Amino acid sequence: MGARKRIRAEKIKEAKKQVSFAKLNNVPTSPRKMRLVADMIRGMEVNKALDVLRFSPKEASNRMEKLLRSAIANWEQKNEGVRVEDSNLFVKEVMVDSGRVLKRLRPAPQGRAYRIRKRSNHVTLVVDSKETQN
Repeated sequence: MGARKRIRAEKIKEAKKQVSFAKLNNVPTSPRKMRLVADMIRGMEVNKALDVLRFSPKEASNRMEKLLRSAIANWEQKNEGVRVEDSNLFVKEVMVDSGRVLKRLRPAPQGRAYRIRKRSNHVTLVVDSKETQN
């Protein structure tokens, strides 16, 4: 690896250490359904996002709420002594990527078979404080 690449990689690594995030892999929900929930809370203040997820009828919102609580706990771990209520914490970004697909067959009429694709996804949730943005 050249010097320029190594310096850039070290800068990216340092920037990632400053970010508080939580990841959830292989969630047995289709990415499309999870993105609907992710779009509801993207850019929202953390307490409001928790309320929205708690009272949402969607099944994926339960997992997203648990992931958001984990990201908040990770943020608290990095910023000891700072209260979440005082820091104006918000959901900076939510990424939902496609995970593995389980392929199954369902019997169909006249000896045929229909394919069933059971999709899963990976969710990454990043929280940040408004003070660090300014």
